Amino acid sequence: MKIAVSATGPTPDSEVDPRFGRAPWFIVLDTETGEYTSIDNSESVEAASGAGVQAVSRVTNAGVTRLVTGQVGPKSAGGLDVAGVEVITGASGTARDALEGNK
Repeated sequence: MKIAVSATGPTPDSEVDPRFGRAPWFIVLDTETGEYTSIDNSESVEAASGAGVQAVSRVTNAGVTRLVTGQVGPKSAGGLDVAGVEVITGASGTARDALEGNK
């Protein structure tokens, strides 16, 4: 399974970004291999609109099936639901801690 968390930076030691669509990075944990990868979401940070839709596309294209974040807007929530991505909100701390706590 691949789990993503919205993050302020590209490493597992980065802090969780409470925003999903406008988070600059997503840290992805592959629970089968234990490997971390990062997804650059900086284009969505500056987007005038559609940031959440772009972010949904980025995480689903990476094969993510669970998302950990602070909060998700209604358009993003709908897209994630259609894609079959489980969403866990209210996360804080480091990306590593959030991912490890939500395996």
